[in-house]
Amino acid sequence: MVDVVLLDHDTCYRAVSAKDARFDGQFVTAVRTTRIYCRPSCPVPPPKARNVDFLRTAAAAQAAGYRACRRCLPDAVPGSPEWNLRADAAGRAMRLIADGVVEREGVPGLAGRLGYSTRQLGRILSAELGAGPLALARAQRAHTARILVETTPLGLADIAFAAGFGSVRQFNDTVRTVYGVPPSQLRAEAARRPACHRTPAGPPGAITLRLPYRSPFDPHGLLDHLAQRAVDRVESVEGGRYRRTLRLPHGPATVDLDLTARPGAVLATLRATDPRDVGPAVYRLRRLLDLDSDPQAVDAVLGADPVLAPLVAATPGIRLAGTADPAETAVRTVLGQQVSVAAARTAATRLAASLGAPLPAELRAADGPDLLFPDPVTLAEGLTASPPGGPARRAQALRGLCAALASGDLALDAGRDPAALRAELCALPGIGPWSAGYLAMRVLGDPDELLATDLAVRRGAQALGLPGDASSLTGRARSWSPWRSYAATHLWRAAVSAAPTARRNT
Repeated sequence: MVDVVLLDHDTCYRAVSAKDARFDGQFVTAVRTTRIYCRPSCPVPPPKARNVDFLRTAAAAQAAGYRACRRCLPDAVPGSPEWNLRADAAGRAMRLIADGVVEREGVPGLAGRLGYSTRQLGRILSAELGAGPLALARAQRAHTARILVETTPLGLADIAFAAGFGSVRQFNDTVRTVYGVPPSQLRAEAARRPACHRTPAGPPGAITLRLPYRSPFDPHGLLDHLAQRAVDRVESVEGGRYRRTLRLPHGPATVDLDLTARPGAVLATLRATDPRDVGPAVYRLRRLLDLDSDPQAVDAVLGADPVLAPLVAATPGIRLAGTADPAETAVRTVLGQQVSVAAARTAATRLAASLGAPLPAELRAADGPDLLFPDPVTLAEGLTASPPGGPARRAQALRGLCAALASGDLALDAGRDPAALRAELCALPGIGPWSAGYLAMRVLGDPDELLATDLAVRRGAQALGLPGDASSLTGRARSWSPWRSYAATHLWRAAVSAAPTARRNT
């Protein structure tokens, strides 16, 4: 049994007593008298302080013998923003576990990606998070299983394997242990909830999932960012919806994200080739939209600066756009070097039209995207046979990047150490600190990358009366840490307002 309390008891108990939803996903409340764990905002009366422990993860609570509260569903909340802030082994491991690495590669594969032995990694995670990698992955599987049980018509046996369990018996035992009831009862309870609390059914062949976030939330800034960069036939933005094709571990997929349909959550309608990809898809979409962010913490730091305060007040809950496909984002970043956003979009559209793969017919919607952005192997071969247009230096950089990705010499995933990734990127021809920093921001979700050399960041700073040179701006921005990536997003928007022709592809 794990019996590790990692958080300040008094601080956490105040949050639980106030039913403060800002802390949902950042820790769980384990009640010793009932052996149940809850989210901080659980609607039931708070337990007595002497009867509770506070743990960082649901996995730690499960390992200690607690089961999930079926009233507040502590796993149906945004994830902890701590995993983006932390670049240590524990934070990187949590990001990879959420992406399904343990299911696909096992604990040895996870440990190898992080550069540790399995024993070392187990000790680190148990000490930091109260649970080892298998327990953390088991909690992730239980969460995916609950989503599929409650929101899809899939048979329970199919759900067992889709969620990553090795057998139906293991699936049943885990669900009983975590939720206290068999999967069939979870499905029956979900069907009895009021319609306003249920996720709407998806169209035939699709599932609709609710992706919760912490308020405030700025959907329109994300939609504008995505619309300006949308690659024809790969993605589209219309109204409050973003649609795109996806390459997932077990096959292609499409997603339709409605960012404005329901307060407190984005609705995602997913069509996947293989149901095993539901968990990784949810994780990647959450990272794309920065749904695990703590906007009040970000706004509190940035809003304390008198120059940024009006921007924060005008756009509370600004989000840092991420990526659903790191390799695609890397390629598009190189295509966007030293050109406008529109020119970068045109170049990416041509590349996709030339080398992209058609979406399987069963996944296509009548008016939706129908093309998969080319994968690194296809790009490496295609760019060698037919060099891309544009400056020779950019073409060389693009070929070198795609070759490194295709060979596996360069790994782009959420578990990378930011400093190591920057160093590896800068070692490639034609990729400098700006591109490396930009990819750390978009791929790793690094919240503290100012990109002070970026032309649009500096123009935005000047428009606000801040220093316009990189060195002085870096010094001025020290008080914005650890949220300088969000500050850069505010500065980019200020630059667009002041000078819409800013050329840097942000």
